[in-house]
Amino acid sequence: MSDFQFDLFVIGAGSAGVRASRMAAGLGKKVAVAESRYLGGTCVNVGCVPKKLFVYASEFPHMAQEAKGYGLDVSIENFDWPTLRDNKTKEIERLNGIYQKLLGNSGVETIIGHAKLVDEHHVSVNDVVYSADKILLATGGWPTLPDIPGKEYCINSNDFFYLDSFPKHAVVVGSGYIAVEFAGILNGLGCDTSIASRSGKLLRGFDESTREFAQVEILKKGIQLIAQQPTEIIKNTHGYTVKFASGKTVSTELVICATGRSPNLENLGIDEVGVKLDDKGFILVNPQYQTNVDSIYAMGDLIDTPQLTPVALAEAMTFLKQQYHGQQAILDYDNIATAVFSQPNLATVGMSQEKAIAQGFDVKVFESDFRALKLTMTNSTERTYMKLVVDAKSDKVLGAHMVGEHSAEIMQGIAIAIKAGATKAVFDETIGIHPSSAEEFVTMRTPSN
Repeated sequence: MSDFQFDLFVIGAGSAGVRASRMAAGLGKKVAVAESRYLGGTCVNVGCVPKKLFVYASEFPHMAQEAKGYGLDVSIENFDWPTLRDNKTKEIERLNGIYQKLLGNSGVETIIGHAKLVDEHHVSVNDVVYSADKILLATGGWPTLPDIPGKEYCINSNDFFYLDSFPKHAVVVGSGYIAVEFAGILNGLGCDTSIASRSGKLLRGFDESTREFAQVEILKKGIQLIAQQPTEIIKNTHGYTVKFASGKTVSTELVICATGRSPNLENLGIDEVGVKLDDKGFILVNPQYQTNVDSIYAMGDLIDTPQLTPVALAEAMTFLKQQYHGQQAILDYDNIATAVFSQPNLATVGMSQEKAIAQGFDVKVFESDFRALKLTMTNSTERTYMKLVVDAKSDKVLGAHMVGEHSAEIMQGIAIAIKAGATKAVFDETIGIHPSSAEEFVTMRTPSN
């Protein structure tokens, strides 16, 4: 008989927490999960899912314009923000209910309230102390704001999904995933949108030629790029004035700060228990997701691994293999596919050209830049870009990158090939699906370098 109430106590019912808790319970373990905000975590409530729904909405005006070239007179007379916002919320509430059922049907005890570590085997929630053999921290990330005067007038990425009204003008501060996606949503739905990037570059960190191509196509849609960071935000009678280092000012109704997220460690009790952090502020763990306190584990956005929902799910499954299946499993973080749901989309898997060169590979690059068939009868000037990074010595495809419609859907299949170690010869020998954009990945024959 265990000396503890639970075999596993999970703090945080997001992607990692729900997966770990319900799967552990399915193995016959006594499991509890505590959540203070919403079941499903960031992804379901204020991240991937509502963001993608908003992206879908923002694409309809573009589709209406493209339809004219096909003889269809599709007019969009107005946009009703409350309808989009509230229908999104209903869908999220439906998903919350599904997560509740998943946990309940698995036998997990769900405790609603803020959980805090008491010691290496005890957690306090709503003034009740629970004991557990193992404690898993999975509280995710939280938006950060730039440290400038007037930052209190910004909204963060969480707030965006619940705006009372849709703005006519907005400034998005940031240049990464979230900033670029939000700018595209706002712009697509008719908001005069500016995006402020200190470097003047959008989506830094991605393969450089892919990033450059994406930036050109994104800005074609009408988003204004301000190559500076704000120095101050001032509230006025009509909204806000955003000041920049050059002296430039922009008047706007809304300022969205999408400058990143940091581990959500507030009042978690890690300092009192002695859980160590790295120099970036992430919880330090070993390959078994174990902290320096033997009985306490952490994963997802709390640790310094790719902050992606599928990664959190994979970490949870790896943790279960290690703890309850007796396997020496180690998660492979190489060749993780990802996408930015900008307009057009950007998707990528494997190494960038820059990373491959830095690691000493003799690189061959294959590229294709074209206008998709769908757009040839429209006034759209949008172009599609595809790129393969290949090791000249082994012929192995090290990375694949794409900017264009459906790039995320296409890249998922390419990711399987790259994960399996496919060579360029395998790509060349694969017969394409015609006519499609995807077939370009198997018809690029001549290196561009």
